[in-house]
Amino acid sequence: MQLAMIGLGRMGGNMVRRLMGGGHQLVVYDRSPQAVQEYAGQGAKPSRDLADVCAQLQPPRVVWVMVPSGAPTQATIDDLAGRLAKGDVIIDGGNSNFHDTMRRGEALRAKGIDFVDAGTSGGIWGLEVGYCLMVGGPDEAVRRCEPIFKTLAPPDGYAHVGPTGAGHFVKMIHNGIEYGMLQAYAEGYEILHASKDFKLDLRRIAALWNQGSVVRSWMNELAERAFSADPDLADIRGFVEDSGEGRWTVQEAIDLSVPAPVITLALQMRFRSRQADSFGAKVVAALRKEFGGHATKKA
Repeated sequence: MQLAMIGLGRMGGNMVRRLMGGGHQLVVYDRSPQAVQEYAGQGAKPSRDLADVCAQLQPPRVVWVMVPSGAPTQATIDDLAGRLAKGDVIIDGGNSNFHDTMRRGEALRAKGIDFVDAGTSGGIWGLEVGYCLMVGGPDEAVRRCEPIFKTLAPPDGYAHVGPTGAGHFVKMIHNGIEYGMLQAYAEGYEILHASKDFKLDLRRIAALWNQGSVVRSWMNELAERAFSADPDLADIRGFVEDSGEGRWTVQEAIDLSVPAPVITLALQMRFRSRQADSFGAKVVAALRKEFGGHATKKA
C-alpha cells in the first residue's frame, strides 16, 4: 500500500527500506534534503515539505511520523492536521508520552483524522529481523494499516493492544523493563570483571550463558558481541542517557502506587553515570570524616 514516512533517521530510514522491500510505495520527507535524496535513489518518492507529502498521497492517506518525541512530534502532527482530511490516518511511531498521544488523538478525532500510536522496538536490527510493534488506535484504522505492520514486524511481532495511547503506554513499560535488564547485566558483568581471584573472559561467559541458561537473551547476545569487539570496553565512556520513557515509567508507578524499585534504581544509576565526580558522594565522604574521623581522598 501507499504511505508516507516523515523522518529518515536510523529508525525511519531502515523502516522505509523494509517497507519498500515488502512492496509498499513510500513518499518520504526529512529536514535533510540529502536523506530524502538517498531514499529517492532507492525507489521512494521524494518530497520538499509536508504539503508536498500530502499532495502526493492518494486518499485515504496514511502518514507515519518517525521524529523525536515532544515538540518535533507535536509540530509535525499540527502541520499535518491542517492538510489531511477526514478518513486519513496519522501513525506516531516515536517514543511519545502516552498522555500526549491520548490528547493528540482526541484533537485529531474532532477533525475526522484517525490517530494510531505504534510503539516500536527493534533498534538498528529491525531492518533485518523486523520490529516489535505495540499498536494503539481505532479498530478500523488499525485494520487498514495492518499490511504496514505485518511487513515491518516479524511473525507474531505485532499486536493491537488497545485504543489510542495504549501502544505508547505498553512501549513505555517495555523500556522501563529494559532499564532494569540492562542494569542487572551491567552489575553482573562488572562483578565478574572486578574479580581479584580470576581473570575471566567475559565474551566467553556471555556466549556460555546464551546456551540454555535462564539469563540467556538477545540483550546478552549483544553483550557477547560487545565483549568480542572490546573485551574491557576500554573505548567506551560509561555515560548513559535516558530517552524519557524510564522516567515516565517510574512516574506512572508512583501515580498508581505500584512498587518498582528495580526500574527506579536503574534510572537513578543512569543519572549517576553522567557525573564525573558525584557531589553527593563528596558529602558522604565529608560526613564520615566529621563523625568518625574516616580518611578522605584528595580530588
